[in-house]
Amino acid sequence: MGYGQHATPRSRGFFRSVLSWAFYIALVFALVWGLQTFVVCPYTIPSGSMEDTIEVGDNVWSEKVSYYFRDVEQGDIVTFDDPEIAGRTLIKRVIAVGGQTVDLVDGLVYVDGMALDEPYTNGKPSAPLTPVSGVEISYPYTVPQGEIWVMGDNRTNSADSRYFGSIDEASVSGRAVVIYWPLDHIGVL
Repeated sequence: MGYGQHATPRSRGFFRSVLSWAFYIALVFALVWGLQTFVVCPYTIPSGSMEDTIEVGDNVWSEKVSYYFRDVEQGDIVTFDDPEIAGRTLIKRVIAVGGQTVDLVDGLVYVDGMALDEPYTNGKPSAPLTPVSGVEISYPYTVPQGEIWVMGDNRTNSADSRYFGSIDEASVSGRAVVIYWPLDHIGVL
């Protein structure tokens, strides 16, 4: 177009349509980012450490909202930052919170002197593991304030607090609440 000429209605309509689509695409990305950052995040389970509760390949939703209003509690299944590998997320069950004492005796888990009823382990024994280098764990173990003790339900195949020690509660990214895929595994956790 030369000087003094105006865009045709057709070119203005196309430009508005492109801007409209760009706005909607940006809005969708912003909403997805907001939901995953502050509300709920999907995870695919890569290992068998939570079998038979959660199987390899299951997809779970981990919600973040409840921890805005309450602390992590014993029995919660949580997603958290791997204490050994940056950028990796793990999923385990909370066995004890800060101030509680964990002991492993004859394949059973005791918290504050009481044996836990753990049907989700399917009778697999809970034995101590050799801790990772630099971590010292002796039983009974009192969980420091602000930390939690986590264990996988598959006690014979789980690198958990028996291996890397208690974890900082601040590393928890959410509470696993539902398996949403595959269809034959759908269920509330």
